Order: sequence, then structure tokens, then C-alpha cells
Amino acid sequence: MLSGLRVLTFEQFGAGPYGSMFLADLGAEVIKVENEAAGGDASRQMGPHLLGGNDSQYFQTFNLNKKSIALDIKTPAGREAFRRLVASADAVINNLRGDQPGKLGIDHASLRDVNPRIVCLHISAYGRDNARRDWPGYDFLMQAEAGLMSLTGEPDGPPARMGVSMIDFMTGMTGVTGLLAAVIRARATGRGCDVDTCLFDVALHQLTYPGTWHLNEGEVPARLPRGSHLARTPVQTLRTADGWIFVGCMMDKFWDALVAGLGRPDLAADPRFATAGARRDNRDALTAALDDVFATKPTQAWLEILSGRLPVAPVHDVAQALANPFVAETGMIARIDHPARPGLRVLANPLKIDGHRPAAAPCSPLGADTGDILGLAAEAVA
Repeated sequence: MLSGLRVLTFEQFGAGPYGSMFLADLGAEVIKVENEAAGGDASRQMGPHLLGGNDSQYFQTFNLNKKSIALDIKTPAGREAFRRLVASADAVINNLRGDQPGKLGIDHASLRDVNPRIVCLHISAYGRDNARRDWPGYDFLMQAEAGLMSLTGEPDGPPARMGVSMIDFMTGMTGVTGLLAAVIRARATGRGCDVDTCLFDVALHQLTYPGTWHLNEGEVPARLPRGSHLARTPVQTLRTADGWIFVGCMMDKFWDALVAGLGRPDLAADPRFATAGARRDNRDALTAALDDVFATKPTQAWLEILSGRLPVAPVHDVAQALANPFVAETGMIARIDHPARPGLRVLANPLKIDGHRPAAAPCSPLGADTGDILGLAAEAVA
């Protein structure tokens, strides 16, 4: 799909690598520019599950299908080699602090003399054009400051972050969306540009409708019990005889299907639950009533009764989620031939193109592609 797209990256940990991995999975040549003296991408050493001397399962999670060159662009020789590469590239990605791209000369203003079509994607913590441009920052800080933690967790507990770094991942995908749009324009017009996004902006954007409600109505949403939806109920966890189940009655037809599946028409007739608004206003009473019903059978029994009739799912831990037969059926786990761990299992790309998921391969060892790539770059310039 993206064959012929050459992307150079200066990236570490999550946001940049996650986004650029999608480009690599879809056929782009993604070349990690790594400083060998500094150990390359810091996530190569992220334990506890290491793969040889300078690799890890954490690193491979975000860097499948990429190449690696060892290059220090702070040296004159490294800088010259990098600029030769830029001449043949479509894009340069970094996820450094906002003040670094200009200093390192990896923005469009610094590179357009080499390649006016180059697109430079900058993924920073807080942006490049404000008082925080030199601040370091990570996903969890953004969840805290952008208000997302105030919406996560139980009302009587402390604010909680999401279990994984979703702001990193959303920022990476936001960035590569902008990058691809800019590359399409550059190929049509010959004019490249800078593309900017940052963790803070993306985190704030994830407030979505609660943010809109507050901006217009002054409403301050708060944490609700059972992971409940702010506007609809029952959209939440419910206690079964042996665990938990999540029910999602976002529409009236699913509420009707729920009460029918439970064999409890009296719930639908109860004026406290007769309309979506009434159910929202009487959320606690409805939760108690539904808990009483769901507690009579184990989760699997309820899934057999309700699945396909309304949105419903078991509440799994990580082990249960990955052992789910449906995961195997859909091909969401792949194996890669890593030299230190043959048959290493990884999560497959969630995209399908003509019914097939992109193939996965391990990222090259640090600097393994330096000779091939820099030699080709030199020949191209010559």
C-alpha cells in the first residue's frame, strides 16, 4: 500500500514508534535513525523481557517491520549522511521535546534546501510554539492534566489512569494521519511542510462530548460507578455468579432485548426504567436490580443467552483476553522470526487489506542497515 514511501525517524518509546509502525506495516520503508553511542531507542533496554544485548519485547512491540541505521547527527559526518538520506526521503518523524527539532535541524526549514518536498512530523509533549516547548512529558501526565483521570475509576476511589498509554498511541496515529495528508500534497505540488501534534492536545481532544458539554453547559462530568457511560444506562459492568459482564444498552432496542433475555418484563414496565432518561436518573436502583438478576448465573451462561441480541462482553484479564478463541479465529496474534527468540508472538496489525493483515517482521538490530542504506543514499546523490 505504501511501497515507495521512505520515512526517517528519530523516535523512542510509544507515540512516534506506534504511529510509524503502521506506516512500516503497510509497506513504507521506515528507517530508525539511532545514536549507537547512546544505545539507540531507549526502549531497546526496557525490561523485564529482554531479547539479547540491545533489544526487548517492549521495543519490538512498537517497531515491527522497521530498519535501523546508526548515525549521530550531532557530528559533522553524521549530519552530512543524514542530509543525503533526506534527499531521497518523503518524511522525517521525531517525538522529541518541542525545542529539539530546530536545534537538531530536523524541521522543514532546515531541510527544504536538500528536499523541498520533505514532510517533517513533530510529535512532542506540549507543542513547539508555546512556553512549554522545552518541557519533557509522558502519556500519564497528559491523562492527569487534561481531565481524563477525573473520568476514570470508581467515584469513591482516587482518579485513575487508563491501563495502557492510549494517549501515546492516539497521538502517534493522529500524527501519521497528518503526515500522509501532507505527503499527498507534497507529491502533487512539490511543497513539503511541518506537521505538528502533541500529547497534550490529543489528550484534551479525547474529552470529546464531556468537553463539549462543559464548554456549552458548564457541566462538570465526574466518575461514575462500574465504568458507566455518562449519558446512557445500563452501559456498565454487572456482577454475575462468578465474575463480571459488561452490558451496553446504548439504544432503546438493546434495553428491550436485555429485559426480554433476562425474562424480566417487569423491569421495562417499571416507571423508573421506562425511558432512557428515567434509567439515567435512577441508575443506582437499576444497577441493584440488574445485579440481583445477573448474580443468578455465571458469566458464560449469560453470554450464551444475550450474545448477538445486544452488545455484551465478558470482563477479561490480560491472560483471558489473549486466550480468547475469537482472537485466534481472527488472526490477531502473529509470530515473528526474531533471531534471539524464534517464534516470538506479537499482536498483529488490526487493519485488513483485501481480507489480509499486514505481515509482521522484527525490527532490525541497532545499526544493522547502516551500510546498505547509507551506501545507497550516497549513490543516489552521486
